[in-house]
Amino acid sequence: MTTWQRGREIVTAERQRREGSLRDFVVRLRGDGALTRRVPGTAVFLNRGKETAPLAMRANVEHNHVRHEHVLILSIDTQPVPRVPPEQQIVVDDLGFADDGITHVSARFGYMETPDVPEVLRRLGPDATEGQLDVDEASYFLSKIELRSGTRPTMPRWRKRLFIATSYITADAAEHFCLPRERTVIMGSHIEL
Repeated sequence: MTTWQRGREIVTAERQRREGSLRDFVVRLRGDGALTRRVPGTAVFLNRGKETAPLAMRANVEHNHVRHEHVLILSIDTQPVPRVPPEQQIVVDDLGFADDGITHVSARFGYMETPDVPEVLRRLGPDATEGQLDVDEASYFLSKIELRSGTRPTMPRWRKRLFIATSYITADAAEHFCLPRERTVIMGSHIEL
């Protein structure tokens, strides 16, 4: 258990460092029009919260130099209750700008509920998301982290191997969040322990 906790601390700290501030990233996108070309459609980036920019979004901007007309950064928050009433499930934040097409959405679910992302997005009105979303054609982006045993003295070598081995035992995110496979893109990165 301590190996898992220590490994998660290391991975979380490194991931936060790489992701950087979401608000700073949005400001940078607004300030540098040459950084990306806006393309039609809706892109949904799943992320752990609204403090950091999703790695998949950073990769899409930095490598493909594109940003969709409507960008939703979606965080799923599991509450310590069996079910969350529908009127309390969704919280929307325009991240400081109501005209850039980038919105953060927090979706809250109880531990007994299946987080159906497309269904949540269908409930969002165009006024909340800076325009009409095309949920049936939206592209979903997931960030995938590959762990590697590095030379940094973060943990003994045997604990690094144990943590990496146990990290492979995770649920399929696309299936868990009811994402359409044919429109889900997984963008990867690696982190050394």
